[in-house]
Amino acid sequence: MTLGRMALVRIPAIRCKIHRLFSASHSSSSTNRTSPPLSRHMSMKSENLVSKLTSSGLLKTQGLIDGKWVDAHDGDTIKVLNPATGEVVAIVPCMGQRETNNAISSAHYAFRSWSKLTASERSQRIRKWYDLLIAHKEELGQLITLEQGKPLKEAMGEVSYGASFIEFYAEEAKRVYGDIIPATLGDRRLFVLKQPVGVVGAITPWNFPLAMITRKVGPALACGCTVVLKPSELTPLTALAAAELALQAGIPPGVLNVVMGKAPDIGDALLASHEVRKITFTGSTAVGKKLMAGAAGTVKRLSLELGGNAPCIVFDDADLDVAVKGSLAAKFRNSGQTCVCANRIIVQEGIYDKFADAFSKAVQSMQVGDGFSEGVTQGPLINEAAVQKVESFVQDAISKGAKVLLGGKRHSLGMTFYEPTIISNVTEAMLLSREEVFGPVAPLLRFKTEEEAILMANNTKAGLAAYIFTNNVQRSWRVTEALEYGLVGVNEGLISTEVAPFGGVKQSGLGREGSKYGMDEYLEMKYVCLGDMNRK
Repeated sequence: MTLGRMALVRIPAIRCKIHRLFSASHSSSSTNRTSPPLSRHMSMKSENLVSKLTSSGLLKTQGLIDGKWVDAHDGDTIKVLNPATGEVVAIVPCMGQRETNNAISSAHYAFRSWSKLTASERSQRIRKWYDLLIAHKEELGQLITLEQGKPLKEAMGEVSYGASFIEFYAEEAKRVYGDIIPATLGDRRLFVLKQPVGVVGAITPWNFPLAMITRKVGPALACGCTVVLKPSELTPLTALAAAELALQAGIPPGVLNVVMGKAPDIGDALLASHEVRKITFTGSTAVGKKLMAGAAGTVKRLSLELGGNAPCIVFDDADLDVAVKGSLAAKFRNSGQTCVCANRIIVQEGIYDKFADAFSKAVQSMQVGDGFSEGVTQGPLINEAAVQKVESFVQDAISKGAKVLLGGKRHSLGMTFYEPTIISNVTEAMLLSREEVFGPVAPLLRFKTEEEAILMANNTKAGLAAYIFTNNVQRSWRVTEALEYGLVGVNEGLISTEVAPFGGVKQSGLGREGSKYGMDEYLEMKYVCLGDMNRK
């Protein structure tokens, strides 16, 4: 029995569920994408696009270890499907413990030289990676739409957003400053050094197949760390393309490795290895808790960006147009499949009916379809399990007295498309209020007073993002300070940016990503006492 398996066996329920640890952003993504009902032959249109991407050199179908593109040692494979059509886009290796251990060894060896480069040298190579990501923005956007389903315009927006982290951290690489502390004794000098933590295991979800990678890998590489990346098996192609561009940028072999496949084996290897000094993960709170337990055996550092239950509070004094526009963006981006999506729209009774009417009209105008079709703003959900989860939440709400104002069922397009949905008369007893629906469903809740709104908003174990809409400056400060969330948008529904810290409180995670604070997650602080200074 390996050390990883021994450590996991000691923790109740971890081994029986470890297959879910590394493959999902949220619970709906754990379904096998290779199930026969979804697998179809590729259309001529998709075939032409795949051929174009292959010719560009960005459609990689092998893992990356020590700068070499490799298959699984046993030849096992995974099908990558287009959720909008069910077509097989590519077949990639189904890797396991052996390949992961090889990747860890490669990263450990590469760390010796990568960490010794000057900050300026690392910065130049990371900046070149950014330039290449932007130069291939169209191809990367097409890959994201092919394997994840979001509309092409939104996918290309993700490329810009994801690349912004690489640009930012290329600059921050040169700003890892230490300290000189005034000595308490005359014959001593006291210093604080900041050094890279070492090999990082990065585990990323399917909903942002590029941005969730760059937000982790960018600061890790800037600090001098090396990375073993495990992307979701649902969306590995974007990760592989990004890794190819990293190689082209001059980032040395072994600094960034990519493995995907058998989650139990990959998980055991990452958790058990003494060479992996840190795990960074984006996904559900349930998985984050298991990671914390599994990492205890080797006392790894962790940064966890976990699930949310974002409230969007609309006060009577809000500008209706601003509130509708902001709530629309906060709720329906990526078809509701983000951890910062507005999960509960809490509206004050004086504006409730007007907001519900205006919001319904805005949602009605949203076009659902294949992400490559012109004018589409809502793509498919990631898989059948995601649709079934949405259906169960909606049915629960209806059974408890909620009213469907719009949508509420699968879309006529079939596959995993679901109608943009608005449900009124939602209460805190319903699943829609208590858990993330992770789909295009907007529940409307009613409140009377500011105090009631704050209590409703904070009545959750999650604490990632929150939104408020009000024209009262004093209220905006009071409510912002009272909300138990790591991010708050005031009169704005799209708040993520590379220059600001991203992360939650309570059971929404540990640590921060993005901004200058994101560098701290990949640095160790070392105190140095230099004595005998008076000797001549």
